[in-house]
Amino acid sequence: MALKTGRGAAAPPFIVMDVIAAANARQAALPAGAPHVIRMEVGQPGTGAPAGAARAAEAALRSGAPLGYTEAFGLRSLRARIARHYRDWYGLEVPTARVAVTIGASGAFPLAFLAAFDPGDRVALAAPFYPPYVNILTALGLQPVLLETDAASRFQPTVAMLERLDPPPDGLIVASPCNPAGTMLHPHELAALARWCDGAGVRLISDEIYHGLHYDAPIATAAALSEHAVVINSFSKYFSMTGWRVGWMVLPDDLARPVERLAQNFFISAPHIAQVAAEAAFECGDELQANVARYRRSRDLLLRALPQAGFALGPAEGAFYLFADVSRLTNESEAFCARMLTEAGVAAAPGVDFDRTRGNRFVRFSYCGPEADMAAAAERLAAWAGQRA
Repeated sequence: MALKTGRGAAAPPFIVMDVIAAANARQAALPAGAPHVIRMEVGQPGTGAPAGAARAAEAALRSGAPLGYTEAFGLRSLRARIARHYRDWYGLEVPTARVAVTIGASGAFPLAFLAAFDPGDRVALAAPFYPPYVNILTALGLQPVLLETDAASRFQPTVAMLERLDPPPDGLIVASPCNPAGTMLHPHELAALARWCDGAGVRLISDEIYHGLHYDAPIATAAALSEHAVVINSFSKYFSMTGWRVGWMVLPDDLARPVERLAQNFFISAPHIAQVAAEAAFECGDELQANVARYRRSRDLLLRALPQAGFALGPAEGAFYLFADVSRLTNESEAFCARMLTEAGVAAAPGVDFDRTRGNRFVRFSYCGPEADMAAAAERLAAWAGQRA
């Protein structure tokens, strides 16, 4: 007799994780001396944790002090350092009691969604989108409401889009800089969305995981624009600490204790050693800014080279992604990326991972790998696309 499975069992894959597996297999199958696979499929900085963070972790291990559970919201010293970060970067005073350390941003999303919404609630977000937003919402019994965006709005939601929804949603997720498009909500645009949400009784969830990775436009935090907003951030991107699995939230007063209770039951706490390293990472500003300068150089190189190869690029204001319209080359982005990996040795993420209705004509390139690899990728893609023309 077949047993029942839960709603979460039907969650679709995060396709980029399958691309990672395919790229790993391709690399393992290459003969010795063959050109390696260039990794542009995942947003994982190639630099690793800053040196000061690694030294702090090593010192903690050598000290012999126990590394056990912390409070559910994390080490008090780390939470205080995050609060200081908001004062330093945004001129905003954030009470430490409203700061929650989480198991990456990925651990923050279900906590925020469960605390803010009920099953059946409608949560709006822009399409294209980071796939786990929709997959987590759906698994929790929430209803994603997709706002179809394009280059005209820089792939970001607008108040006009929200005003067309009837009834209004219960929540809105925004991301700036965003994944996959690498575009930003400029401060006045984020402020307008925050005002609309507050006026309409809509809970704003602001994904700010790519703050610090912005090149030309200034950043703003939703925490400074709405007392009701939930802000999610992480040490994975700007701080180059993906594998350490530590992030944070800035919570409104009404959700702080509910989220803490959920965190106690779901995760107990983020890894103690990762929190020690994360606190030290704040003092590594020169190294981190050097990383940003490297990403900018790679971005600028690819913005010049890829359009000549037939990849139409949208704005690249932040993060480390290029969202390329490949409709001149294909209308099947998943198969196109599979051929790109096999024939050109470049791994990229198909657009269908980020937009299930229009993503077949888009590809996302991540340019946070080594600079030499990004330059080589430009050459490989130009030659490969030229063969297909």
